[in-house]
Amino acid sequence: MLKSRFGIEIEFTGVTRRKASEIVAKFFNSTVVEEGTYYDTKSVKQADGRKWKIMYDGSIRCQKKVGGKIESADRLYSVELVSPILTYKEDIDNLQQLVRELRHAGAFANSSCGIHIHLDGAPHTVQSLRNFINIIASKNDLFYKALQIEQNRMRYCKKMDDNLVKRINKQKPKTMEQLANIWYAGYWGDRNQHYHDSRYHFLNLHSFFTGHHTVELRGFNSELHAGKIRSYIVLALALNHQALNQKQASSKKPQVENEKFAMRTYLNRIGFIGEEFKHCREHLTKALEGSSAWRHGTPALAGATI
Repeated sequence: MLKSRFGIEIEFTGVTRRKASEIVAKFFNSTVVEEGTYYDTKSVKQADGRKWKIMYDGSIRCQKKVGGKIESADRLYSVELVSPILTYKEDIDNLQQLVRELRHAGAFANSSCGIHIHLDGAPHTVQSLRNFINIIASKNDLFYKALQIEQNRMRYCKKMDDNLVKRINKQKPKTMEQLANIWYAGYWGDRNQHYHDSRYHFLNLHSFFTGHHTVELRGFNSELHAGKIRSYIVLALALNHQALNQKQASSKKPQVENEKFAMRTYLNRIGFIGEEFKHCREHLTKALEGSSAWRHGTPALAGATI
């Protein structure tokens, strides 16, 4: 479940890009390189040569803390941390500790900030990508509530398009070209442009068909809570594993009477089992209503005798 390679983009404010890059450089015992792009990109190399980037993002509402109060700040306080290719086993501890270092230095996320997780697209087939679309479509409502996606970020991570889901299941594409044509149907403009409108969904396949050949999940509010970020990564890897290994997936939305129970049982089904993932399950069900242990509520609430 956790073997796929991934990358993560974390948006935040509270510190300048220069300060953030210095923290990353100190963490990896490295130096900051100014790349001089429009995005004011700064890079830091790990000892193994992998490169982290710290760059500007125009969607971030820039803020800083002054005397314990949050105030508006200039564009220097717009920070997006872009990781190199990572693996869970080798890199999760370093990633979590780096996030803690940034938070301790004053970095924080506000409602304009998001987290994007890129998954290695190499193992995917037409069928596995169809599976991924259907999995996300079937869990749209539950995921959006569990992840508490900020309303003002919805335009950057829309729910799966019902028309897209219907077309893909009716036409049953057999080739990547057929799948891409269905994905881009209804959009104007050059599909090869980076900021194509089709990318702004919880599941983004524009990044698969162009660019780095990755499957991107965009439905996460930004956090500088290391445990929550780990939960998001585990969820992304588990969804990816399900899409790759399940023979077929349905887009049908299940009837949910108890949100917390439905989410917990789903998480267990895709691999969140045991003590290792206890905190992940807690983070991903905390915002939901109901009981995680009892489908129809606790016996006392259901009127049962004990």
